[in-house]
This record gives sequence, C-alpha cells and structure tokens, in this order.
Amino acid sequence: MNVITEAYLRDIMKENRPEVFYVPEGSLLSPSARDYLNQYKIKIEKQESGTLEKENAEKPAAESPDDMKAAYVDYATGAFFTSKPEHMTQLTGNKLVPKNHLRIIFRGKLDSLQSLIIRNQTAIAKNPRRSKLLEDLEDIMKILQNIMRCDVLDEPFTIERIIGLTHAELREHSHNPMKFYNIRQMILPHYTMGEEYAILNQIRTAIRECEISAVNAYQVGNDYTHQDILEEFNRLSSALHIMMCKYLAGEYN
Repeated sequence: MNVITEAYLRDIMKENRPEVFYVPEGSLLSPSARDYLNQYKIKIEKQESGTLEKENAEKPAAESPDDMKAAYVDYATGAFFTSKPEHMTQLTGNKLVPKNHLRIIFRGKLDSLQSLIIRNQTAIAKNPRRSKLLEDLEDIMKILQNIMRCDVLDEPFTIERIIGLTHAELREHSHNPMKFYNIRQMILPHYTMGEEYAILNQIRTAIRECEISAVNAYQVGNDYTHQDILEEFNRLSSALHIMMCKYLAGEYN
C-alpha cells in the first residue's frame, strides 16, 4: 500500500493544481495530504483500474511516490523531499528539521561559544607569558568541537580528561580551590581582576548557557538523550572555574 504524502502533492502541483486528484488504486492519502487537497478545494476521487485522469491524458504521467527519489526526509513526519526547503536544515544524514528546532538552536549556541573562545585566544596570544592559558583554552576548544561532531553524527561522546584532570579531579578541585590553589571559594568576579580573568568568566557563563540549550535539545518527555554530552558541559563549567582560580593563583604566568 503506497502512502501519498503532502510533500509529494506539493512537488507535483508546483506549476498548477487540478480540480480533481485521483488516488491510484492501491494507494491512500496521508492525513496531511488530504488536508492539503481540501485546503485548495481539490476534489478527491478514487481511480479505478484502467481509468486515467482526463487532465493528464495529453501529458506524461507524474512519477508515483515510489518512483521519486527521496533526497531528504522530514525527521518528524517521515515525509520526503526531492530538494531541501529553505526553512529546513539537516539534523543527521538526510533527515531534515526546521531551522528553529531545539537541536539546531543548540548547535548555534555551541558554534557561538567556539567563536567566543577563538576571538579571545587571539587577544591572549599577544601576551607571550600566557602560553599555558592558551593551551588550556585550546583543550576546551577541542572538546567543544568533538561535542559538535558527536551531535551531528549522532555518536556517543567520551573523554577522559579536561585541562589534564579527570572528572573526579575536576569536581574535587572545583569544590576545594583553597586546598589546591590557595584561593577561597566563590570569589565574585570584579573588573580589577584583569581583562583575562573577565574573559574566562565570560566563557564560563557562555558554557552555562550552552548547557541549558543542550538540556532543552535532548529532552524527550521526562527523559534525556545524550547524557554523555550533558555531563560534559557540567564538567566544562567546573574546568573554567578551576582556570579562573589558577589565574588568580598566578599559575598562568
């Protein structure tokens, strides 16, 4: 049984719309396809075996849904497209979603976060004494690029260390900066701490924003997919807090 989709009807009726649409024997209309025909007041009739649509008698028959190659597939509905609509983009493979889909919004946030780091790396690189700081920022950058890759390819995300620390060490250092860096906990940022410290704080807050976007993107009802990526954003936030402590402790000099 062939299912005639709304996408198929839109494709074959780009040039003109008939007064009657004949549903071939052995085929049925999807609910959205039926709504599309009703919207344009196109009469729906069943085509019996051996009956041809009069309006198509003098021109080649349109390709059937099975004959048309589906270049793209609607991720939500399964409808197919021979070309990508302007308002849609690829989620994974040839699966399309609207550009305001939560996963696409998350990718935009992730892209902006990476651009923020690169922009500030160029400023920090002017100071030859900050090579260690640049190395840690580059480590953060590579992790973000890997997150983007895993999201686009829908692959699991794994990593053992961030800025040289395991996940357990990140948690321990972040929760006890006095022990490891002789810096008291929860120092509020201030302009007197310097431009580079302000940059690290800005990146930290951008990571938090990206994490919230990831939570929205991966929520499925009361459950969440890609827990690996969600966990990593939590660790990245801790890593930036540690970098801020290292900066105040003079470890980046």
